[in-house]
Amino acid sequence: MAFQSLHCLSTLKSENLCPVFVKSSDDETTSDALEDLYKAQIQDLMEKEAKRIVAEKNDPEETSRLCSLSLVELYESSDPDLVPALMARLGPVRAALEGHGGAIVVSSAEVEITNAGHRALSLIIDLDGACVSCGAAPGTLKGIQDDLLIDEQVYSVKFSSSMLEWFNDIQRDFVLEHGGVTFV
Repeated sequence: MAFQSLHCLSTLKSENLCPVFVKSSDDETTSDALEDLYKAQIQDLMEKEAKRIVAEKNDPEETSRLCSLSLVELYESSDPDLVPALMARLGPVRAALEGHGGAIVVSSAEVEITNAGHRALSLIIDLDGACVSCGAAPGTLKGIQDDLLIDEQVYSVKFSSSMLEWFNDIQRDFVLEHGGVTFV
């Protein structure tokens, strides 16, 4: 017969900690539930904080204008608004980039035709500023890639292999094996 116990887990409600009790027949189930709960709480807090930081540092009208621009047209006309327009399309990772003095750099791009027949950009991106050699760079790269791929005007996102020189051997091996991004 399995031993059953009550375990107290914390949840955030209106920024206050409130106890929640989870009935569990084993410690592994409780551990998994606790991990999932904390993960959801942290994700929610990170997104709220990222939105706050981005709102403080950026004019919403300018962000809206940049998001309305065609990335393909910006690229084809060599418009300096290309990078700001890409930044405007980023989610929570934008707060990390801007908050830490970093920036994205478009190393190269090509116009591709998507399966749906639309024109979109294949981008090769580099990082600049404080993002160079940051320990959080693997997560930042994945965030940039994922956020940009949401936009139908972005066909693919790859990263400059020159960035790999920033990392020590362990970091480089980790980002190549587990980073979920491609370097060219």
